[in-house]
Amino acid sequence: MTNTDQSVTASTATRQTEGPPVPGRFDPATEARLDGIDRDATRHVQDNRPAKTRNGYAADWRAWEAFCAQTALPPLAVRSGTLVLFTEWCWLQPGYKPGLFMAPAAIDRRLAGVVVTARREHKLQLAVDVAEEARALLKAKVKAMEKAGEQRGRGQAPALLVRHMEKIAATLPDNLSGVRDLSLMTMHFAIAGREHEVGWLRERHIAEDPEGRGLIVDVRISKNYPRVVQVPYGSRAHLCPVRAWRRWREAAGIGAPDGFAYRRLHSRHHTVMDQGPDAEAVGDVITRLAERAGLDIRPTGHSPRRGLVTESSRAGNPDAVAEKQGGWAKGSKAMRRYREDDDGFTENALHGVL
Repeated sequence: MTNTDQSVTASTATRQTEGPPVPGRFDPATEARLDGIDRDATRHVQDNRPAKTRNGYAADWRAWEAFCAQTALPPLAVRSGTLVLFTEWCWLQPGYKPGLFMAPAAIDRRLAGVVVTARREHKLQLAVDVAEEARALLKAKVKAMEKAGEQRGRGQAPALLVRHMEKIAATLPDNLSGVRDLSLMTMHFAIAGREHEVGWLRERHIAEDPEGRGLIVDVRISKNYPRVVQVPYGSRAHLCPVRAWRRWREAAGIGAPDGFAYRRLHSRHHTVMDQGPDAEAVGDVITRLAERAGLDIRPTGHSPRRGLVTESSRAGNPDAVAEKQGGWAKGSKAMRRYREDDDGFTENALHGVL
């Protein structure tokens, strides 16, 4: 065999050993560059999430790391069994108030935060139902807790209904603070907004409908689904979100398109400031208004969102309408629970019986 034949044979053997290129794989330099792009993309998406969401996920992962440290488990061991153990561990953790343990809703959120962080930041390939057994355990514990009469957490936020807003409107002062709070409350209710969605609205996000039917609100910053919400005139002039917004905008003299739609007021001089309220401050406004009006409930920043679902259901509107208004996913179980909690009188087995 000649040297040429030997060279050809060796080259053929080498190709056979190497095999065909793997689809989707590239040379090391390209792979390194693509890995860097992936990391930058993950960081970019993370940075554009609302601060409250980022902080929540970070707190959930810190809790997971504390659990792993105590149980000598690697933090990336996010599996069905370890999530069950994590649920047991969370169940014994202190809650928001001394003497109380962590609320079931907080534990459920912890599970979601751990799974989301593991997938998005650590690129773990997790099954869709990886937390199913952990949530089944949590559900069983909640039943046992309710049977024993144990209290954990604050409970669900009560719905802020029209009758509540009627009482609040009657007690609002006739000044800049009262004008702003009425507009913030009615807008919060009208768009079924989350606290951070209302707090981050800019003036350019609230536009007049070209045909004069009300307002068009562009909810850009949202935990789940940014959306455009049409807000028509209300039948009650004193609770109409359209009229309330126009009055606040004129009284505050705001005109910068990129400025916050709802502004803080100086605590001493009561003048309009450039800063907008953070998410917690939006909820505090709703709670404060209810206390002033002497309501029989203590609403939070989630109450207007729940209230619109309740009142919409009572008015006979289909679920899909509320889903679109508040940015819920199609077929949202959470939204339907709000409605079902209020449907006991409209959908009742005693109708036509007694």
